Amino acid sequence: MMRFLYLSLVLFSYTIFAQEEIVYSVYFDFDKFQIKDDNKIEMLNFIKEYDSTRIESIQIYGYCDDIGNDAYNLKLSNERAAQVKNTLIENGVKQKIIVTIEGKGRVLIEDDLETNLPAARQKNRRVDVWLVFKKSVINDLNLPQVYTSFNDKMKVGDRIFLEKLYFEQGSSRLTEKARGELNKIVRQLYKFKKYHIEIQGHVCCTPKRQKEAIDIDTKKRELSKNRAKAVYNFLIMRDIKKHRMTHVGKGNVEPLGKEPQLDRRVELVITKVE
Repeated sequence: MMRFLYLSLVLFSYTIFAQEEIVYSVYFDFDKFQIKDDNKIEMLNFIKEYDSTRIESIQIYGYCDDIGNDAYNLKLSNERAAQVKNTLIENGVKQKIIVTIEGKGRVLIEDDLETNLPAARQKNRRVDVWLVFKKSVINDLNLPQVYTSFNDKMKVGDRIFLEKLYFEQGSSRLTEKARGELNKIVRQLYKFKKYHIEIQGHVCCTPKRQKEAIDIDTKKRELSKNRAKAVYNFLIMRDIKKHRMTHVGKGNVEPLGKEPQLDRRVELVITKVE
């Protein structure tokens, strides 16, 4: 079964984390608006992975391929969107949070530029389900043993959530904002020399069968590992001693159970207190 998933980060007007949207696409057979059973199960399982209390709204948009006339495809795309809406409501999603159900009609493609027309048309026979999450602040999540900076009373197992360490989607390169955040961590590590740490990289939103995400620079499935290593290398260059640090990629196996952005993270875990 084809599955298309992408993330869209809304304007970065962060207090700590901004509102975020995530999109799940349900695919349909040619000229059909009924959802196959396996597609239905996967869609519902996907939505159940997220904390329902943090979903602010759901938007549903239907599409068709470019075969047929505009009027027919508009009707079919609306039927597909309505079918998804009804399926969600029948399975416990509150109708009041579904704020948009709209058919967009057919999606045109450039025949002379498209190398695989059947595959392109199949991807256009879909409904996009947009989950819009409420804004959240890490301190409001009540995560045990999770802090946003070092303090003098930490113990082995405590974690530092690097709240302003942002990566571009699919990238392990440190941005200027990320470097600014890490410079604050450097100063704290100078101050609290007794702490040894493990740098843990995490990713979100990859299928469970694929524990790791692809790094767009290396084209290899090693994104969380590379993000952790990027932080490690930065700290080394700022004279934090190697013997105080290790680094590891955790992939998607330790989700926080909140919205996706919180799982695209790097954490520092206390491994030793001298």
